[in-house]
Amino acid sequence: MVPDVEIMTIGDELLYGQVIDTNSAFMGQELGKLGLRVRQITSVSDRADEIVATLDQARQRARVVLMTGGLGPTKDDLTKHVLARYFGTELVLDENVLRHVEGIFARYNRPMLEVNRQQALVPANCQVLHNAVGTAPGMWFDDDGVVFVSMPGVPHEMKYLMTHEVLPRLRAHFHTPAIEHLVVQTVGLGESFLAQQIEDWENALPPYVKLAYLPYLGGVRLRLTGQDDGQPDLLTRMQALLPELRRLLGTHIFAEGEIKLEEAVGQLLLERGLSVGTAESCTGGLLAHRLTSVPGASRYYQGSIVAYSNELKMQELGVRAESLAAHGAVSEAVVAEMAEGLRRRLGVDVALATSGVAGPDGGTPDKPVGTIWVAYADAHRTVTKQISFDRGRALNLEFTATSALNLLRLSLPDAE
Repeated sequence: MVPDVEIMTIGDELLYGQVIDTNSAFMGQELGKLGLRVRQITSVSDRADEIVATLDQARQRARVVLMTGGLGPTKDDLTKHVLARYFGTELVLDENVLRHVEGIFARYNRPMLEVNRQQALVPANCQVLHNAVGTAPGMWFDDDGVVFVSMPGVPHEMKYLMTHEVLPRLRAHFHTPAIEHLVVQTVGLGESFLAQQIEDWENALPPYVKLAYLPYLGGVRLRLTGQDDGQPDLLTRMQALLPELRRLLGTHIFAEGEIKLEEAVGQLLLERGLSVGTAESCTGGLLAHRLTSVPGASRYYQGSIVAYSNELKMQELGVRAESLAAHGAVSEAVVAEMAEGLRRRLGVDVALATSGVAGPDGGTPDKPVGTIWVAYADAHRTVTKQISFDRGRALNLEFTATSALNLLRLSLPDAE
């Protein structure tokens, strides 16, 4: 029987909203790949009685309890002290952990304080999980058939321990069934419209495959999860389902696998040997940021001109005063001239441009907040698109960047 999992995050900073809990999202994703279901996620303060009460409740609901937080060297870090009492033992010095901590301080030529030495204290009845990227070890307890795991709350340390220690042990301990995931990335189609378009395909999925809709701003990730049904070639059988999905969704699919739109666009630019630049008004550099967030973007991305004022649009991008006077900055004519001017100015193969009313103010009756134009230009043509989207300034800008990247993807000339 596949065990249920409960995630328990410890720390007042989480409850006060001073730190965003990204750990639970990562753990949930990785556990799902093993076919393990997260039953509940609970955040608890740095109080011993509340930690104990939550542990008592969690063990009634799940056979695996994963904890993060409270393992630092300061006085408010109570977790391992509470766990020692909870499991009826004492803290003892682990020599391997001590040597590891000493090595970290020696490597950085920093003095090691007594509080740092205490990081090597662990409950006597736990299995110590080596934390190669930090000073606080992980701890594994098996108590009356329930597995409890404690990890640091620092995200990169938790991720290391989950990847190298916890997940392999859970897989071996519970003999989790074979499970496969396929992800299909779509853009430009809302969740309800997409679901309607593939309804018959979804209804015909075999019982060993489940489909999940994972919407994001501007698109939807489709995740197919297949669970071992005793027949061979699970992944191959799942992949055989994709051609019909590709036929139904066409160009709305931009990639398969865990890949972002900007990565997919970068791959297309590399494959076709094209350079790109961006001319941005309302997005203020966000489009450039999305493109350059991809490692290796320097192979195709040349640069950006953020021309927020009309004066800069004319001086740096060659936008005509007549176009601004006749149509305004937020217009098809101006955004097209921005893209064309940027392409000439930087000497790039293709260019993107954005101009719009991002809000919360600045709108007019004929151009309300959320009125945005994006443009693509290459040596042979210019393509423009109007967006009407208002969900607040931040989301308006993010949606604009996604729309511009998708316009680039759909407008690129075919490889020669």
